[in-house]
Amino acid sequence: MPLSLEDKAAGLLVVRLGNNLPPAKTASEQEDEVAALLDRYAVGGLILFNGRWPETRDTLARLQARSDRGLLVTTDMERGFGQQVLGGTVYPHAAAFSYAGGADDVRTFARQASEEALACGVQVTYSPVADVDRNERNPIIASRAFSDDPARAAELTAAFVEGVHEAGQFATAKHFPGHGGTSGDSHAEMPQIDDDRATIEAVDLAPFRAAIAADVDLVMTAHVAYPALDPSGLPATRSRPILRGLLRDELGFEGVVVTDSLQMAGAKDADQTEGDLAAGLLDAGVDLFVDAVDPEAVIRGLAEAVRAGRLDEALLDAALARVERLRERFRARFGADAFRTPPRPARLVGADEHRALAERVARDAVEVARGPLPDLGDGTGTLVVLMKRAPLPNEPETMPMGEAVARLLPGAVYRELEPTHEDEDDPFDEIRVLARDAERLVVATIVRPAAWHAFGLEARERRFAQRLMEAHPTTLVVLGGDRGLRGFDACDSALVTYSDVGPSQVAAVERLAGR
Repeated sequence: MPLSLEDKAAGLLVVRLGNNLPPAKTASEQEDEVAALLDRYAVGGLILFNGRWPETRDTLARLQARSDRGLLVTTDMERGFGQQVLGGTVYPHAAAFSYAGGADDVRTFARQASEEALACGVQVTYSPVADVDRNERNPIIASRAFSDDPARAAELTAAFVEGVHEAGQFATAKHFPGHGGTSGDSHAEMPQIDDDRATIEAVDLAPFRAAIAADVDLVMTAHVAYPALDPSGLPATRSRPILRGLLRDELGFEGVVVTDSLQMAGAKDADQTEGDLAAGLLDAGVDLFVDAVDPEAVIRGLAEAVRAGRLDEALLDAALARVERLRERFRARFGADAFRTPPRPARLVGADEHRALAERVARDAVEVARGPLPDLGDGTGTLVVLMKRAPLPNEPETMPMGEAVARLLPGAVYRELEPTHEDEDDPFDEIRVLARDAERLVVATIVRPAAWHAFGLEARERRFAQRLMEAHPTTLVVLGGDRGLRGFDACDSALVTYSDVGPSQVAAVERLAGR
């Protein structure tokens, strides 16, 4: 029986399962809502957030049972499966792997992470980040990228794709044609890169060429404008010259073109409905639509655009065929029942070997950026202050750094400080008093890039950290990239970890303790 236009359109949708943003929902808590949508439409896939092991595996199995197509389950797992599913392994950011290791470690990391994802029933990873971290003011890429050097970024991007393929998962190079040169975050705005085409060709495209040469399966678009590539000012996600001209015709990519989240500000157009916007995206060269605000509006909009003659049905068919080829390849790799039965064993999730790699890379990535480090002994006389971002879902009451201080520097006093209301002074006053009584301070700052969040410390916390360093002998620990050193010239020693994940926090304390 031929597919209806609505069924064809639904096959191009990747809908959200779970939510890390307020109000946070686990994947299992959103199961009924997604199941109801699947009962109405033959949706093509899911994007997974905020999962739990093994409950998420069981949720995905029940949802797969509702799909005749086989749902392509996708997720952002740049830092491993544990980034989205509690119980999986969390690895340091890409920059830590570049600093500490090389292609072999990246390849192993990608393979291990993909094995964990496949054990849960996730077929597609939205990684690697193929952006070149070339703008110090970039608020969203930073340590997510492998390097500021195009050749190094290209080498490790290709190694990551190879590792994903060794496990049998599908890899996605993002954010095409490069988000590393922006000074804005496409979650909050539509940034623009004003470099000439020669610069974009030489720098930003190098890792994408390497990914395509490694047979990357999907390429994710950037919600960023590139006037040198498309003078219209449209973001790459909506640009026919960039997606069909550059990516398809010039670079020869034959796989699936997937959007970044359509809930991001850079993807939106105030003058168009989401359905009309989707029709334009398909015409530009998009195959898969990720995380629409209203999935049913996108389905209706695509079908109506074809019926009204504004969109060629052949484009719908071609996109659907490319997506279907992914399913065919997955079944050919793992068997006819591959979507309903996870093709990797459950014992791989959080395996000791995986955690050991994460911990080793975290240790090797710790750099003494200013020194020498003080001898803290058992920590007696030392105040350790972790200045953190607003808590994320699944964040423990005490961060891994605090647990490591208690174990390795048992004589130290440990406090955590997170953004507070401008009128709330007590947390700051307590730390001032503790600092006066301490012989030595350790100030740790979390400076990770994160969607819909400001990069680095809030202004009040940043000023407070600067004043502490001016008043007391201080070691700064940057839980992120070395740009986190800027503005903290008063510290007399410093460590940089290139990531803020748990293993990196522990590795920093180990170095402070002389390990």
